[in-house]
Amino acid sequence: MDFPRLAERTGNFRHGAPHDVTVGADGRRVVFLRSTGPEDAVSSLWVLNVATATESLVAAGPILSYAVDRDARVAAFTRQGRLFRAELARGTVTEVPTGEPAEDPRPDPAGVTIGYLSQAGGSPSLRVVGPDGDRLLAGEAGNAWRERGGMIGWGRPDETARRFGRDRGWWWSPDGSQILAARTAASTSLHLLDLDFGWVDVHWDRETYPHVVGVRWADGGGPLITVLRRMQQHGLVLAVDPRTGETQVHAELADARWVEPVAGTPRHLPDGRVLVGGELAHDGFDARCLFADGSLLTPPGLYVRRVVGTSARPGSPAPDLIVEGAEDDPATQSVFRVRTSLGGGGAEARPITETPGWHRAVAGGDVLVIDDVVWRGTARVTALGNLSAPLPYVTRPAFERVTDRRLPAAVLYPSGHVTGTKLPVLVTLGDGPGHQQVVNDQAAWQERQWWADAGFAVVSVDGRGTPGVAPSFEKVVHRRLVDVSLSDQVDALRALVGKHPDLDLSSVAVRGTGLGGWLAAMAVLRRPDVFHRAVARDPIVDWHDAPAPLAERYLGDHRDSADIYAHHNLTETDPTDAVLLVGATVPGLPSVENATLDEELAFLKGHGTADP
Repeated sequence: MDFPRLAERTGNFRHGAPHDVTVGADGRRVVFLRSTGPEDAVSSLWVLNVATATESLVAAGPILSYAVDRDARVAAFTRQGRLFRAELARGTVTEVPTGEPAEDPRPDPAGVTIGYLSQAGGSPSLRVVGPDGDRLLAGEAGNAWRERGGMIGWGRPDETARRFGRDRGWWWSPDGSQILAARTAASTSLHLLDLDFGWVDVHWDRETYPHVVGVRWADGGGPLITVLRRMQQHGLVLAVDPRTGETQVHAELADARWVEPVAGTPRHLPDGRVLVGGELAHDGFDARCLFADGSLLTPPGLYVRRVVGTSARPGSPAPDLIVEGAEDDPATQSVFRVRTSLGGGGAEARPITETPGWHRAVAGGDVLVIDDVVWRGTARVTALGNLSAPLPYVTRPAFERVTDRRLPAAVLYPSGHVTGTKLPVLVTLGDGPGHQQVVNDQAAWQERQWWADAGFAVVSVDGRGTPGVAPSFEKVVHRRLVDVSLSDQVDALRALVGKHPDLDLSSVAVRGTGLGGWLAAMAVLRRPDVFHRAVARDPIVDWHDAPAPLAERYLGDHRDSADIYAHHNLTETDPTDAVLLVGATVPGLPSVENATLDEELAFLKGHGTADP
C-alpha cells in the first residue's frame, strides 16, 4: 500500500494532535492549534488556562496559522482572506472588516492594532487595522512592481530569506508604535514604519552584506539584525536605532567555509546584553555555542540547535535561557536550562528532559511547554490533550556510530525479521546533506518502516555535511560536497555490515529528494560498484540553476569555481537505466513527471521501468 494511502487509512498521524504552540509572556495562557482534518492546515484554535489547567475551543477550523499579542490575550487569523480577532480570555471571535483580502495577520504587543499583508493587485503590501480603521502602511504605487518584473513586495520573505530560515518579513516594535518591514526588490532593504506614516530606512552596507538572515525586535531596545556577505563567510550582528535607522556593529561572525547563525539569536537578554550564536574552534574545542556580549554561556560539550526563550530561575534574579540541543548523542534533542549569570563555576547547562528522544519546547513567563506537557516552574500543570491516533508502526531502528569519523547511522529491519536472513539494502538520503535523518523520533521512521516491510533493510547515515555533531563535521564538505558525502555513505555501509551481517551489499538501492535526490543519482553514477539503483525526486541537475544561497554555501562562487560546479552537475552523464528521475530530466536517464511510492518500490526492486 502506498504510504499516503496508509496515512489516510490510519486517520493521519497528527489528526487531533496539538501543534503551533504559543505561551503568553505573562504565563497565563497557552494557545495552540489542534488538527481536525487529514492535514495540519485544517485546524481549530484552542487555549489552555494555566491557572485552571482547562482547555477551551476558541475557533473551529479551517485555520492555517495564527498570531497573538505579547500576553496571548488576543489572537488574529484569517479564513479565505477574511480577518478574525479572538479575545482568548473570553473565548469570543469577531470578524474585522478590511479593505483587501488579508494574509499573515499579527496583533501589536498590546493587542490593539492588527497588521496584515495583502496581495490585492499582485504586489504584497503591508496594512494595519485598528481604532482608526483599515489603512495602507507600505506598498508600491501604481504599476511600479510590474515594471520591476513583479519582484517588489513588502513584508513577505523571499525565497532567499527562507533558505536561511527567515520565514517572516515584518515585525512589531515592543511598544506597538512602529513596524520594521522588509522590502524585497533586486535586494532586500529594511524600513522602520511609524503608524502615523513617518518612516526611516535602516542603513547598512547592503551591497557588501545583501543577505538579511535574522531579525528580532521583541526584547526591548532596538531591533537586532543579522546580515551576511553573499558568499556567507562573514556576517554582522547589527543593533538598529529605531529613531534614525542607523546601525551599530555588535558582533562579527566569520568562518572560512560559511557562517551558520543559531536559531533564536541574536536577542536581548533581560539585563541588556546581546545573545549571539557562534562557534568554538580552538584549544581542541569544536562546538556550537552561545555568547552574551562576548562571554561564553554554554559549555563546549553542548551542541546548541535553537534558543527557545527565557524562564525564571528559582532563587535567582537572572532568568535562565531555554535551549534545544544535544550533548553526547546527535540523534537526540534535549531541552536545557542555561544559566545567564556567570558565576565562579563558568558556563552551565542543565538538562530538563530526562528520557532520550527528540524533545521540543516553548517558553513564556514562568511557563514551559515541553513536547505536550505544560510546566510552571518545577510543577507539572497538565498535558495538552492529544487526540491523534497511535502511529501505524512501532519502529525499532538500531542506532550506531560507525567508521573512525563516528558517523551517526541507523538500520531498520522489516517487522518480524528473522536474524540470518539476508536483505537487500535501501539507503534513504531524505532531503540530503544539511538535514538530519538519524533522529530518535518515532514519527520520523514511519515511512521508512513501510519501506522496510516491503522487503528492505533500510539504512540511514548522517554523513559529514549534516548538522548535529560539530561545526567542522558539518562544514568539511565545502567545495567538495559530492566526494565527501559519497565517501561517507560507502564507508558507513561497509562498516555496518560488521554489526549487521544481514545487509546484502550486492543489492543496494538509494533514494532521496531535492539535494538528497541529487546525491542519490550521483551515488549510482559515480559509485555503481556500491549503489545499484536510485530514485531521485526533484534533484538538482545543474548547480548553476540551484538557489544561489544553497549553491554558494556548498560550492562557492561559480565565477571562479567552474570546475567544481561541473564536477557536481548531473548533466553530461553516461546513459543508464539504473537511475529514475522524478520531476527532472537529464538526457540518457529515465524520467517521469511523478511517481507513487509503489512505483518507486517496483523500480528499486528492479521490477519496474519508466519511459523517458
